[in-house]
Amino acid sequence: MSEFSPFQETVLANGYKMVDGVEMNRRFGDRFAVVNPWFKKHVAVGEFVEVRIDSDRFSAHPDADPACSCELCGEEASSPILSHEHPLSLLDVPRQKVPSRGWGEEFWVRITARQDDYLRGVIDNYLYESRLHGIDQGDEIVFQEAHILSVHAAHNRDIMFRLEDEDCQEFGQWLMDRRDQDD
Repeated sequence: MSEFSPFQETVLANGYKMVDGVEMNRRFGDRFAVVNPWFKKHVAVGEFVEVRIDSDRFSAHPDADPACSCELCGEEASSPILSHEHPLSLLDVPRQKVPSRGWGEEFWVRITARQDDYLRGVIDNYLYESRLHGIDQGDEIVFQEAHILSVHAAHNRDIMFRLEDEDCQEFGQWLMDRRDQDD
């Protein structure tokens, strides 16, 4: 990205950083699933993507079970993650009172602009750890395509229609390969 770009990645407080979903998938395989690269490439303005932030300054609370594991990936939950199932715009869930413990957080962002693999968007969930990381619902953030964990299912059909021929063929082959692995 050029130094003159208006897309400067968001810096968060207390050591919080955007989690690179591609790297996590490389490390943990299917235990840390991320959306396929073709959907990431074609996600557009107005669509929702899920991202994760976390900080290595915090860990599980002192009274946590030492054998506590993440229900999604099965790894030790040394740094629990709070999740939001849907964007607030699609499912209006009232703000919840959750004690702040410095945990990571997965949330939805509505894309407002894109430049190459950089995206700008508005957070579309009330965040539990705002006091620590400094962002909350309605704030604008900038992140990279590698930070996208998922694209909201409401956009799958539209993205499929935007796939270029080569992308469509590669995506089809990827689906067939995954089906063969599952058999």
